[in-house]
Amino acid sequence: MTQRAVIDELMTLVDPGKVLVDPASLEAYGKDWTKHYPPAPSAIVFPRSIEQVQAIVHWANRHKIGLVPSGGRTGLSGAAVAAHGEVVVAFDAMNQILAFDEFDRTVTCQPGVITHQLQQFAEDHGLYYPVDFASSGSSQIGGNIGTNAGGIKVIRYGMTRNWVAGLKVVTGKGELLELNKDLVKNATGYDLRQLFIGAEGTLGFVVEATMRLDRAPRNLTAMVLGTPDFDAIMPVLHAFQGALDLTAFEFFSDKGLAKIMARGDVPAPFASDCPFYALLEFEASNEAVASQALATFEHCVEQGWVLDGVMSQSETQLKNLWKLREYLSETISHWTPYKNDISVTVSKVPAFLRDIDAIVGEHYPDYEVVWYGHIGDGNLHLNILKPEHMTKDAFFASCTKVNKWVFETVQRYNGSISAEHGVGLTKRDYLGYSRSADEIACMKAIKAVFDPNGIMNPGKIFAPE
Repeated sequence: MTQRAVIDELMTLVDPGKVLVDPASLEAYGKDWTKHYPPAPSAIVFPRSIEQVQAIVHWANRHKIGLVPSGGRTGLSGAAVAAHGEVVVAFDAMNQILAFDEFDRTVTCQPGVITHQLQQFAEDHGLYYPVDFASSGSSQIGGNIGTNAGGIKVIRYGMTRNWVAGLKVVTGKGELLELNKDLVKNATGYDLRQLFIGAEGTLGFVVEATMRLDRAPRNLTAMVLGTPDFDAIMPVLHAFQGALDLTAFEFFSDKGLAKIMARGDVPAPFASDCPFYALLEFEASNEAVASQALATFEHCVEQGWVLDGVMSQSETQLKNLWKLREYLSETISHWTPYKNDISVTVSKVPAFLRDIDAIVGEHYPDYEVVWYGHIGDGNLHLNILKPEHMTKDAFFASCTKVNKWVFETVQRYNGSISAEHGVGLTKRDYLGYSRSADEIACMKAIKAVFDPNGIMNPGKIFAPE
C-alpha cells in the first residue's frame, strides 16, 4: 500500500476530521517543550474511545508504523517527539471525568483530562489532588502517568504513582488490560499498573485512570528565606522539617530570581540580595503552628543560616511567593536552556551540587547557569542558558560534551540522570549511568512482552539497536 492509502485506512478508524496531515498540525503535535529534535510525524490522530485506540494499535501493527502518545506536550525529555515519521496519537478528545466516588475519594478520568481540571474538580468537592507543577494548566493526566510526574509537593505527597488507584491500558498488541481495579490492598502477584507508570508510553497507552484524592489542606502558608550559600539550605530544611509538616521545600539561585524580577510582574520577596533562596510551605492550621514557624525562622537567623525572610499573610501573597519558583521554567525558556534534571538522596545534595557546579564552572565559564529544584526530595534542575550570539545546534553540541562528566558524578553518588522529566530521546544514551546492564536487559525484555513489534513510542528510553 502507498503511504496515502495507509493514512486513508487510518481515517476510517476514527471520527471524521480526526486525522490531520497539514504541516501546521504536524509541527504543533509532533513535539514537546524540548527544542533538540525537529518534529516529523506522518499524521496526527485523535481517538475518542478505547475501542478507537485499540483499532489504531492494530492498524499500526499491520503496517509496522510507530505510534507516539501526545498529551499536553509539556514534557522536557523528548518523549512526545515524533521525529521519524511516526503517527502521533493525541488524547485531546478523550478528556472527560467519568466517575467520582466520595467515599473512596477517587476520580476516574480519561487520559486527556488537564491536570488543573482534576485539581479544580477535587477542590469543588472539598478535596485535593496534590500533584502540582508549573505546567498543570496544560499537561494531561495520561502524560503525567506516562512520566510519573513529580513537581513541587513531592516532599509531602510523593510522585504521581502514589495517586494512581487503577489503570486501563491498551498494550502494544492492542490488548485492553484493567490494572488493580482501584483497590487499596491487592496482593495477587505482579502489580502491572506500576510498570505502566513512568514507562513513557513504550509499553502501551493509558486510556483510563482512577486517581486518588486527599483532604484539602488548611491555610497553606509559604515562607521565602534568603541564605548566604547553598550549604545553609540543608540545615534550614532539617530545622523546619523537625518543627513542621512541610508540604513543599524548593530552592532557586540569585540568577533565577533576577530573571523573575526582570519580568516586572512579580514583587520581590524582600530587599536583601542573597545567593540562594528557599521556599517552604506548610499548613498553618492554628496560631501555634504559625508561631512555631516564626520561632524556627528566628533560630535559623541566629545560626547564620538565613539572612532575610518573609511569610505570606494572605492568599495573594502566598501566590506571589510561589510565582518566584513556578515562573522560572517558563521565564528562562527565552534563552533556550539546556536542562539537566538530576537527583541524589537528600543528605548528599550539598556535596553533589558542589561537584556539579565545579564541572559547570570549568567547562561553561562563559555561560549563565540557573539552579533551582525540589531540594526537599533531592532533585536539582541545572539550566545552562544559550548565549544570544550562539546557534541552538552549536550550543547543544557544546553542552552535550560535558554530559559525560556530569553523569559520571551522578553515578558516583548513586543518583539519577532523570529525576522527574523521564528518559525520552534526550537521556536515552545515558541510561547506563543510572541503570545496570542487567536492569536494562530486563526492561527491554518487559517491553518485548507488551510491544513485540516495537511500535509503541519507538526509540524512547532505549536507543535503537
